[in-house]
Order: sequence, then structure tokens, then C-alpha cells
Amino acid sequence: MSTQRFPLPDVGEGLTEAEIVEWKVAVGDTVEVNQVVVEIETAKSLVELPSPWAGTVTALLAEEGTTVDVGAPILEIGDGAAPAAEPAAPAAPVEETAAPQSPSNGESSGSVLVGYGTADAGAGGRRRRRRGGAAAPTAELAATPAPAPPAPPAPKAPTAEAAPAPAMVAPAPEPPAPSGPSIDRAMVSVPAASSPADAPSSTRVRVLAKPPVRKLARDLGVDLASVHPTGPGGIVTREDVTAHAAAAEPRALATYPGDDQPWMASGGVSDDGRTTRVPVKSVRRRTAEAMVASAFTAPHVTVFHTVDVTKTMKLVERLKSDRDFADVRVTPLLIAAKAALLAIQRHPEINASWDDEAQEIVYQHYVNLGIAAATPRGLVVPNVKDAHRLELLGLAQALGELTATARAGRTTPADMSGGTFTITNVGVFGIDTGTPILNPGESGILAFGAIRQQPWVHKGKIKPRWVTQLALSFDHRLVDGGLGSRFLSDVAKVLEDPAQGLVWG
Repeated sequence: MSTQRFPLPDVGEGLTEAEIVEWKVAVGDTVEVNQVVVEIETAKSLVELPSPWAGTVTALLAEEGTTVDVGAPILEIGDGAAPAAEPAAPAAPVEETAAPQSPSNGESSGSVLVGYGTADAGAGGRRRRRRGGAAAPTAELAATPAPAPPAPPAPKAPTAEAAPAPAMVAPAPEPPAPSGPSIDRAMVSVPAASSPADAPSSTRVRVLAKPPVRKLARDLGVDLASVHPTGPGGIVTREDVTAHAAAAEPRALATYPGDDQPWMASGGVSDDGRTTRVPVKSVRRRTAEAMVASAFTAPHVTVFHTVDVTKTMKLVERLKSDRDFADVRVTPLLIAAKAALLAIQRHPEINASWDDEAQEIVYQHYVNLGIAAATPRGLVVPNVKDAHRLELLGLAQALGELTATARAGRTTPADMSGGTFTITNVGVFGIDTGTPILNPGESGILAFGAIRQQPWVHKGKIKPRWVTQLALSFDHRLVDGGLGSRFLSDVAKVLEDPAQGLVWG
């Protein structure tokens, strides 16, 4: 059967790697062209990859949770024929092969374990060297005839299985515990006399466990030497391993409403339970790199303005009852976004970027308005393309779609590329204001603070009014203090009296 290998494609934005998040297919599944086969996480977003061919999945070449370089094969698809079942004992040398077993050792003679053959598979395979062993067993096994005779009856099984053991552990300076080789090489019971208390002190590091338990420990990443045995004669049982693994699972020390994945879920707890280490995932790593580059490349300046937004709040309530806005979410952020677009229209110099390589200032004649969104996967800044062309209703619809996509973790790299100006709504967290860091490649970012009722002098009298604070950070290479202040003042004027937008619009 001919097969084709599907390499990890370049998803754009100069990204060189991605993490395999979830396979949507398994070996043996039949797939069609454009059927989603895997979900990957790049440095910017989650992306679903479709199959370029129709056929049968013959191999998954990358495990979930691993990072793969662009161009590396991740999936193998056959020409449509179902893959043949794997032989019980591979022809090529494998990592380890069990000696012949009889039903008396507690397992069915027909069962197959990973790395082990069935009872009639023979002992010709190469066996993995045991911990503490030397290279000599290779020659010993090479001299053994390939067609090994069947195992003798149950009472003699331990003796027959243990016979080659002295050659396997010959370099050891002390005699091995009688049951050690049997437990390592075959699934047999261990005599009570072979408990760790009876063994010499130098051999106590040799853990007694059956092969299936050893495999389970490897799969779970558990060091058998650190597991407290509860089985007869000091044998580590399956329950011991699973209990030890459960105790070391990450502990969700903090979660937030609406989180679909706690921020510590992928970490590992230290042995004393006092710390958790969480791998830096793609989005978080990308955000960190971008913020460091921005903070130490562009000279940041921040100016502030406290604004009476009572008329904006009245407009929001009026729009919520408007029939045209019935299917969209209307918030003060919508009016702030429109105010920023009007201010950019009046001060187009602020809509620029610095090309350090060419030593040029690039002025954009369009506005891709970014909205910073905090998600369980980290901070993302998708942007509304050509937002300057949208009316208020179209802007409301675009912001609603952008927010919903970001919260679902489905923002694409294209959605986050090409931004020219950003708004960060820190008010949703109850924060009055801040000094935001510029999104790389942009010259300005507006922080929109919490709106609170406060005493305010209005028409010569102190009255309760809705008040907020605005903060504008800008790149001082591109925007001087005068331009930044005039821009922020215009945003404030629209929020103070939205009718001003009709004059400037």
C-alpha cells in the first residue's frame, strides 16, 4: 500500500513551529479531502488542519503536546486500504522481548504487551539491558539459539526463567535477590523470603515490579524507586503507581469564571507541593517576546485624561432599545472605539509605524483597530480590518464577532496581523487606568478605564456623574507630546458628548 506523509504546513506570520494539541483521527480511520485531522497551537492561535488527501490513516507521527517544526511530517495516510494488523513479534529487533510465559504466571498466554511477544513468539528478540547491567549480555544472547523451547510446567517456570539471570547481572559485585530476575523477565509471583528487608543493603535500589507495572510507570513518567510498595514481598503494584502519579498531578490553585482551562492545568507540582512549574505555551511565549521587544525598543510616553461620560452612558441605553441594534451587544467600549476612529481621522499622523531596518516612518491610510482580549491561553490582540469604513452598527457587529472568536480560542494569525492602533479595556476588571505597552509595530494604544458614578462639578453644581479615566501610551519617536495630548483630548470630547462625532464624522 502506498502512503503519503503530511508535513506541518507554514500557517503564516513567519512562525516556525507549532504544538500538536489534539488529534481528530486515529490510526485506521478513513479520512476525506479537507476533513479536519488535527488541531495545532501556534504562537498566535489555535488552528485546525485539514487533510490534503483521502485515504486511511496509517500512522500519527507526532504525539499530542509535542512541538513540531514547520515541514516535519506529522501524519501518514495510505491509499485507502485498511492497514494490516501489526505482528505480535516484530521482525526487527525491538526494545525488549519477554521470555516464553505459561498461564501459571498470572497472565493469559495469548495477551500481548508493548515490547513483549505472545507465549509462542520465541525468545529470539533482543532484550533491553536491565538497570545496572553491562554490555556483555549482548554476546550471551547472540549465542542462544533462536527457536527457544516452550516453558516447562508452572512449578518449574521460575527456575527456567531465572537460569540466564547470572549472565545478565554478572558485573554486579553482590548476589542478586532470588526474585529480582524473575520479576524483571517474567510475570511470576515473588517468594516472601525475597522482600527488600532480606536483600543486602546495596541491592535495595532494585525495585520489584512486574513488567506491566514497569510499563505503566514509564507511560506516566513515574520513577519506581520513589513509589512506596504495598504488594506482597515489597512488590510495587499498579495501584501504587497510579496513586503516586495522582499525588504529583498539577493542583489548580487558581481559576477564573469562564475559564475553559485553568492556568495551572499543564504544570507539574514539586515533591513538597510548594511550587508548580508550567511550560510556557505558544501564545504566552509569543506575548512575552513581543512585550519585551516593544517595551525596550519603542520609548513609551503615557498621558491621562479624566472624563465625564454621562451622555455616553445615556446613548448606550438608548441604543440597547433600538431595533437596529437588537442583535448586537452595545457597550461603552463601542462608543470609545468610534471616538478613537474619529480622533485618528483628525490626527492621521498617530496611525503610523517605525521601520527600523529602512529607517523610515510608515503612515497607514487605513485603520485596523485592535482590541486586546484576555483569554485562558493568554493575551491576544485581534483587529477589525478597515474599521475606519464601518458605521456604528457595523463596528458593533465586528467587535461582537471578534470578542466571541477570541474567547473561544479560535482567533487566527490573520485576525491578529496588520493592526495599526489598539484599545485595551481595563475597565472590565474594575481598573481605573494604567500605562499599557504598545502592540509591536503600532504607535498608540488607548486604555479605557472603569466607569463609576462620582461627585462631579456639572454646570456649576456638584452632581453624581458617570466618570472614567483614559490613558494613551504612544511611541515618542513617532508621536510627540502635543500630538498625543490633542488626540486624547478629541477622544474625550466624543465620550463627553457623542453628538460631537456628527460634527467630525
